[in-house]
Amino acid sequence: MLIELAAFEEIFGPFRLFRFLSFRSVGGAVTAFVIGLVIAPFIIARLRKLKAAQVFRDHATVGKLADLHSGKVGTPTMGGLIIFFSTTVSVLLWTRWNTFIMVALLVYAGLTLIGFLDDFLKITRKKSGGLSGRYKLLGQLILTGLALAILLLSETTAPFIQQIWIPFHKDPILLALPVLPLFVFFFLVLAGSSNAINLTDGVDGLAIGCTITVALSYGLIAYASGHAVFASHLLLPFLPGSGELAVFCAILCAASLAFLWHNAHPAAVFMGDTGSLALGGVIGAIAFMLLQPFTLIIIGGVFVAEALSVILQVGSFKARRKRIFRMAPIHHHFELLGWAETQVVIRFWILSLICSIAGLATLKLR
Repeated sequence: MLIELAAFEEIFGPFRLFRFLSFRSVGGAVTAFVIGLVIAPFIIARLRKLKAAQVFRDHATVGKLADLHSGKVGTPTMGGLIIFFSTTVSVLLWTRWNTFIMVALLVYAGLTLIGFLDDFLKITRKKSGGLSGRYKLLGQLILTGLALAILLLSETTAPFIQQIWIPFHKDPILLALPVLPLFVFFFLVLAGSSNAINLTDGVDGLAIGCTITVALSYGLIAYASGHAVFASHLLLPFLPGSGELAVFCAILCAASLAFLWHNAHPAAVFMGDTGSLALGGVIGAIAFMLLQPFTLIIIGGVFVAEALSVILQVGSFKARRKRIFRMAPIHHHFELLGWAETQVVIRFWILSLICSIAGLATLKLR
């Protein structure tokens, strides 16, 4: 919306700044952060008034972990609404509307709704089980189909969206993946990323801190992919218009920082599935649109480790009736080993930063 002011640069010269991605990224980030800080106290107060508290599993179910997290009882959830509102308003203000932004907002809004319904059912039923897994998957399937249809029908994205790229390779390994396999692949990226961040959201500040480093990394990739010179230098596919996703990612980072202000230990609010499902899904969608979904395995290494720990734990118990970890996801394993919650969070943040740097390095190593 604000980019339209650039048309009036002859009247007021500084309006030309709205043409630049860097200026709009900073402006959007500042706007999102301020909005987040302003609305957070009101949303948190409202959630407390509605008694929208996080439902925790009892000692009989999770043992010592229930004792470690006993001080969190009564903390409101659905704090993902803070990130959603501040991100959406800022994106509408600071980005140039195109296919990339349309798909990102569609996925983000759709998964926020699914996560909200999940949290709402947990609260009303007073149980840790919310929306059925099949309904979550159905919602993700529908969003995948809608997003892919838009990408395939758009003149902007249709020429390249069926290409498949992998790290360390300077050319696409597939130029035109058929639509049905492409749909399955997109769904796996979106749902996998969404559920991985959801699994990571277990201690104060962990998931949102790692999300910030991943979103920042993809913001840099988006900026390079949308710039002909940088894309050529890094041997990235040049994707006209994808630079708007750099603005989106900058805004998402700032909105997440505003949420982290209140989610840092001891948390005043949890993001809930309202936040974690949506953040994971939109990052997966962005990675897919930038033709860098496999790079997400490296950049989002912490999320991958969290998801793998659950898969390995369940598989081992079913096959051998033995557990590999004291508890999965793996951050709970370290809590039960005696790590303080803040130690778990900060050490995982460090690992997330290292993974992001490693993932960005693959752009040059081709």
